[in-house]
Amino acid sequence: MEIFELDKIVLFIIFFIPGFISMKVYHLMIASEKINFSESLGEAIAFSSINYAALSWLIILIDKYDLVNNNFALYILLVIFIIFIAPIIWTIIFVWLSKSKKLRKYILSPIKNPWDYYFEKNKSCWVIVNLKNGERIGGVYSSKSFSSAFPNKEQIYLEQLWEIDTKGNFLRKIDRSDGIIIIDDEIKSVEFYK
Repeated sequence: MEIFELDKIVLFIIFFIPGFISMKVYHLMIASEKINFSESLGEAIAFSSINYAALSWLIILIDKYDLVNNNFALYILLVIFIIFIAPIIWTIIFVWLSKSKKLRKYILSPIKNPWDYYFEKNKSCWVIVNLKNGERIGGVYSSKSFSSAFPNKEQIYLEQLWEIDTKGNFLRKIDRSDGIIIIDDEIKSVEFYK
């Protein structure tokens, strides 16, 4: 009975781990809601199955050359590659392809909203944040700045706060300012300038 239970555990790990790794890497690369793995078990197993299907040629070679008995070190390396490394590679390739401008019309973008789309680029720029109360805040968004990502509410930290005139011209950096955090409830729109 114990051996039978151990076989079930091994099968579960084999069919869950690659999919789990793919999902985890995807959610680290693309801002998205937290994964509830109890509800995503089927999805993880499906991703594992796709991984095994894509690498079936390698699995066949492992069996054909009986690497378990003939070259155990190579067998272990290939199993580690199949179960742990390949799911990471597939996910990176998929995310890269889904962001490709040429393939964008064929693959639905994984980026959830324009906020994430813009700030994912990490471009330095001048920013004017228009608040709901009519006030305008000017500043610099650069390497020390930060913006939130989905599923969190839109918030932005500008590392430099600048005085702007009514036309939106940046006049001068505000002395002793260490930046500003602006919360989503106050934001009406954000303007970006090179």
